[in-house]
Amino acid sequence: MQTTSRPQAPLLPSEPDSDQAIVIGAGLGGLASAMRLGAKGYRVTVIDRLDRAGGRGSSISRNGHRFDLGPTIVTVPQGLRDLWAACGRDFDADVRLVPMDPFYEIRFADGESFTARQDDAAIKAEVARISPADSKGYEQFLKDSEARYWFGYEDLGRKPMHKIWDTLKVIPKFAMLRADRSVYAHAAARVKDEHLRFALSFHPLFIGGDPFNVTSMYILVSHLEKAFGVHYAMGGVQAIADAMVRVIEAQGGTVVQGTEVDEITLSAGRASGVRLVSGERLPASVVVSNADAGHTYDRLLRNAAKRRWTPRRLKRARWSMGLYVWYFGTQGTAGMWGDVGHHSIVVGPRYRDHIKDIFLRGRLADDMSLYVHRPSVTDPSCAPAGDDTFYVLSPVPHLGHANAVDWATEEEPYRAKMLKVLEDRLLPGVTGRITESLTFTPETFRDRYLSPHGSGFSIEPRILQSAWFRPHNVSEELPGLYLAGAGTHPGAGLPGVVGTAEVLGKLVPDPKVRRETAAEQALRMAAE
Repeated sequence: MQTTSRPQAPLLPSEPDSDQAIVIGAGLGGLASAMRLGAKGYRVTVIDRLDRAGGRGSSISRNGHRFDLGPTIVTVPQGLRDLWAACGRDFDADVRLVPMDPFYEIRFADGESFTARQDDAAIKAEVARISPADSKGYEQFLKDSEARYWFGYEDLGRKPMHKIWDTLKVIPKFAMLRADRSVYAHAAARVKDEHLRFALSFHPLFIGGDPFNVTSMYILVSHLEKAFGVHYAMGGVQAIADAMVRVIEAQGGTVVQGTEVDEITLSAGRASGVRLVSGERLPASVVVSNADAGHTYDRLLRNAAKRRWTPRRLKRARWSMGLYVWYFGTQGTAGMWGDVGHHSIVVGPRYRDHIKDIFLRGRLADDMSLYVHRPSVTDPSCAPAGDDTFYVLSPVPHLGHANAVDWATEEEPYRAKMLKVLEDRLLPGVTGRITESLTFTPETFRDRYLSPHGSGFSIEPRILQSAWFRPHNVSEELPGLYLAGAGTHPGAGLPGVVGTAEVLGKLVPDPKVRRETAAEQALRMAAE
């Protein structure tokens, strides 16, 4: 989906009707929210400052290489299928998902490896190969994971949590499931081998959490992988975002790129629309912000009185780590590195201490752990024939720490260190094959996505920053304003941000005068 230039005429009339809604940001949470609102009968306009829909799930193309900028996998496809079904559409007719087998391979610094698969016998054999004594503990860990999935994902994660009573009444269940224990502590209680402890506890890093401090409720990710598999969308996550835009447009909505919202406007004590950077004012009866929750309250509502999400409160919040991401293309490598699949995780020599460097000390360490995405082994369309496209991610401190990293100085040295790790441990000979190259640092996340402190996943999902303690889907600061995306309930990750739209859809009232959607109009006309 290419840039849609802002029309010369106003995007909306000067006064809102009851069915007009504006969504700020065309990230996956914003697009999913627009789809939900369109299904309710709202006339939706999505406004985004970037040139392609998808936000962090968008892509950049250079000389035949398509670089997926953010999420690379789909772990809960039924969430997307439910979203499409709510709009009267078939997700699988719009997007092709391919199951991954294996899901990923973890390569440890001591030469050990762990290959994650969905097949029960294969994964149990892998555990037994590494540490036979941990086989029973691993099976118990999976049972623990499933219990937390049903409670944390299917129950709490799919309903609004903006009322304190909703959190208070589940505290006994939290206690029973030992939500006070960290993900790593829970893994350590079940298995003794440190390789397995890593394999069962690293997942919170993909939603911005410190495995040694994030609540053990997040071990549910292991059940998600086991029960539903890990999938890749052909065309990348960008293909999902583009398909979302097509649904919105079929509903009669509009997605406008290259246009930035400067402020959420108020009238009679409630959200009344937005003012663009250009000065143009657009009215709406419902406003949804898919901008980061911190940016929403600190910048977009800068002239509104706030009771909870004040600048002081936001400053005290714990934010997810930053990300250093290197996107590069290689020439003539399609037949090389045959043991390197779609997803690889190259683990550094330290785990606990390295995580402390990232989250607590704010120190850029010399060692690193890398997530390596090689989509061209599955989807040849992302690279020229015979070539490869790569995405290599390293967690790093965000910009809010004292003595924050100066990325103008460190960007290239860090890339060189990353290249050495790849040469030594995963992709020997890659240096002479690199063609296209692009890096994102936390400063890129700050400037491109308006992420506070350049954090990769908004507010960190600690127990006292989850559920009711997280910014609510229905704003507690301003009637008529709703929030979607990683910084609100249920949280970050592709399933999480799509889930924010499902929760939001239960909170936004139907328009007072419901119009006939484009899809309904087409069906009526066909019947006539």
